[in-house]
Amino acid sequence: MSLSFVLAAILGIALPARAEVVVVVNPNAPEASMTKEEIAQYFLGKSGALVPIDQPESAPIRAEFYKKVADKDPSQVKALWSKLVFTGRATMPKEVANSADVRKAVAANPKAIGYIDRSAVDATVKVVYAAP
Repeated sequence: MSLSFVLAAILGIALPARAEVVVVVNPNAPEASMTKEEIAQYFLGKSGALVPIDQPESAPIRAEFYKKVADKDPSQVKALWSKLVFTGRATMPKEVANSADVRKAVAANPKAIGYIDRSAVDATVKVVYAAP
């Protein structure tokens, strides 16, 4: 067994698998695709045209989503929302337990937008963005 194989195996076990984050909307929504800037507007309280559905603060996919889409880490997002809520300019996104619950919430509301792991996508939602 080569040293590189052993090292790769060790690193593969030590590193958590990264979710492939996709942004989804209701299949009846008119949006076919969106830019990360457009998506960030909804999840940072700058637009109310769609209702954002968030995952728990403790969920790794949430940190990954905000980093890839809004270029913000969890503490920056929390500070931004605290300010918006305190000043009455916005209400925080609805938070659900996991990707399956985001999918259900988006499927039930034509005005909802959420992010899930690609493996959770089914016919009840439409992918409008895949985070690189």
